[in-house]
Amino acid sequence: MNGAPQDLMWEWIVRRAPAPGRQWLEARLDQIATMTPGDPAAERAFDIAFGQVARQLGRGPLALTPADLATADAARPGWRPQGWSLEGAARILLLLRCPPSAPGIFSARFRRLRRVADPAEQVALFQGLPLYADPDVLADEVGEGLRTNMRPVFEAIAHDSPYPRERMDEHRWNHMVLKALFVDSTLAPIQGLDARANPGLARILRDYARERRAAGRRISPELWRCLGPYAAEIGGMDDLALAARSDDPEERAAAGAWMERNRF
Repeated sequence: MNGAPQDLMWEWIVRRAPAPGRQWLEARLDQIATMTPGDPAAERAFDIAFGQVARQLGRGPLALTPADLATADAARPGWRPQGWSLEGAARILLLLRCPPSAPGIFSARFRRLRRVADPAEQVALFQGLPLYADPDVLADEVGEGLRTNMRPVFEAIAHDSPYPRERMDEHRWNHMVLKALFVDSTLAPIQGLDARANPGLARILRDYARERRAAGRRISPELWRCLGPYAAEIGGMDDLALAARSDDPEERAAAGAWMERNRF
């Protein structure tokens, strides 16, 4: 990853952080830039700095403007940090400032941090996925993040990030979308949702919808966005028709609008 996202994050942090916190962070960034990756003492110093961020900078939103978000997308297409916190941005900046290292060193650092991280720290670690130089080495860590029932941690991976669209294989993608429904999250912030729709996902969602309907439980109206394009192929037309007659006005509207647009 080039330096543009780092420069932007530093600019945003400077705008929001108190002067003592900015000075502390600048000193830590200079120290980290010269660390020897994998050296036990250097890694311990990094871990300490990572854990002290909130105490030094305080907590609060990064409060980005529409212009900031446009600049972010220009620096890294698909990067949408609108929900980021001040301390989260600083933690990601610390990680990005580490000198290049072997993939195993970076993944070990990430894993070590995640295992002891509180929820806010985990959110920051996963929000940084589209900015890391080689995020593929974190596939196992991403899997752990997707298995969590902590919705903010799950959404740090799934929402407003190009990482899932660009890096996940079909199996992981499909189960991420299903997990979003299980944890009562939303699908709209998942980038590439329409482009990566596929028959396998449609079948999974058809079965999920049938289970929910049989149990008398609400079905997210967003589900039909992924199922609809393949309804005929997977034997889901009856499911779509049932949704269009649902007692839930949102589900009825979503399924009915999809059928109308596609002349079913």
